[in-house]
Amino acid sequence: MPGEVEPAGCLDTGVTVKSGPVEAALGHRAVVLTLTNCGTTPRTITGYPEVRLLDKEKRPMAVEVEHGTSYMAIDPGVSPQTVRPGGTLLSVVSWSNTVTVGSPEAGAYVTVAAAKGDPEQRITVDTDLGTTGKLTLTAWNAKLKN
Repeated sequence: MPGEVEPAGCLDTGVTVKSGPVEAALGHRAVVLTLTNCGTTPRTITGYPEVRLLDKEKRPMAVEVEHGTSYMAIDPGVSPQTVRPGGTLLSVVSWSNTVTVGSPEAGAYVTVAAAKGDPEQRITVDTDLGTTGKLTLTAWNAKLKN
């Protein structure tokens, strides 16, 4: 089930970000972020979304965020992506639910900014991180790589 987004609707930057459902495979998890140009002019995005993981009280969690390929998604690499009004870009947030030593961590929300300096939107996403303390992001792209 897609997560709830706050603030909902089109931001002043002319974009909005939503998430799909959490997908699971062999202890690995991923959620696809979809950026939609809800404005009236094309927007060029280069790189990765800015994300933070929040706990159920909406407090930031100490997690490492790395850019690249994970078990669940291939990183297309950084390149300028121009998204026209109504168009979309995709990015994948992935993590592993591995528990070694210590207590497992769980996030309840992900904040997402389309690019550094853009406003954030908070999306409800259950993230059962285990004890890994790490999220992996792919760069924004029009299509997901196989």
